[in-house]
Amino acid sequence: MPASVKPGVVTGQALVDLLNYAKENEFAIPGVNIVGTNSINACLEAAKIAGGPVMVTFSKGGGQFIAGKAADNTNDAACIAGTVAGALHVRAVAKLYGVPVILHTDHCQKAWLPWIDALLEASEDYFAKNGEPLFSSHMLDLSEEPLEENIAICKKYLTRMAKINMLLEMELGVTGGEEDGVDNSNVDSSRLYTQPEEVWQTYQELASVPNGNFTVAAAFGNVHGVYAPGNVTLKPEILHSTQKFIKEKLGCKSDKPVSFVFHGGSGSSHEDIQYAIKAGVIKMNLDTDTQWAFWDGVNQYSKKNAPYLQTQIGNPEGPIKPNKKYYDPRVSLRSGEQSMAARLVQAMKDLNCIDRL
Repeated sequence: MPASVKPGVVTGQALVDLLNYAKENEFAIPGVNIVGTNSINACLEAAKIAGGPVMVTFSKGGGQFIAGKAADNTNDAACIAGTVAGALHVRAVAKLYGVPVILHTDHCQKAWLPWIDALLEASEDYFAKNGEPLFSSHMLDLSEEPLEENIAICKKYLTRMAKINMLLEMELGVTGGEEDGVDNSNVDSSRLYTQPEEVWQTYQELASVPNGNFTVAAAFGNVHGVYAPGNVTLKPEILHSTQKFIKEKLGCKSDKPVSFVFHGGSGSSHEDIQYAIKAGVIKMNLDTDTQWAFWDGVNQYSKKNAPYLQTQIGNPEGPIKPNKKYYDPRVSLRSGEQSMAARLVQAMKDLNCIDRL
């Protein structure tokens, strides 16, 4: 691990060093969507067990849930406050787990840019006080817009973010399926596969930003969610051909000049994941699988202890025996955390993200 990368939240040059280290050593970091402190803690626990870095990812809806669904969300107030609160929680506890953590936000479409604007203001304020941004990076998903507009908006945001040492993740092509308010279920299948020329056009513009650092979510058949075998056709060879194309354009020595990210990782085969990593993928998004794992942990706990979860008093041990220690929310939620952490450790094995610290 590069000397610049320490336990806790990683930003700026340390983040760039970490991602380059991942690319050079052919492993990818799981980017996990969270909805509260329980799922955040499960991410950190998995990283501690696996001995690798992790990316904690906030969606706009996840941020709102952290603030509370009953909170006033006029002008995205709850989405903003909850996302900031979640980031501060990570910053408060991450070092206790002894692992590097990337603080990231997920898909932000054009209509949601005010959410990112507010989070950038929070990072600019944090930077002024602490010398680093609150968040490590943000993801803009402007893939529904014309390519030129997508690139132009991303370049504008990267210019602003570069001043406080933040990294930008941008999307080319479309990730199919539906997740957290973004529905691409009926998108034209041709848009699920990004062309090398589009990546090159993007690379040229974003690389011209002083101090600008970015990753590219290039579509290669990715779909949110888990589907029956045969319903999703991933083509990670697109990433390999794109790297070769851009290497020739740049005339550089590196075989992997672009840092790619893999969206829609849940349900993907080990073979596709490994082939994508060899093409320069340094992060893979997970949400559907970890959601199920958390629920399954809670569900299995409920089934196992059903006789103790029907009333406050009275169970197989006696009619006046109390059940408080069984229905204490911390017990069932802890089962969810453990189940989610176990699923993430398996994902980190698939990503070669084991014993990397």
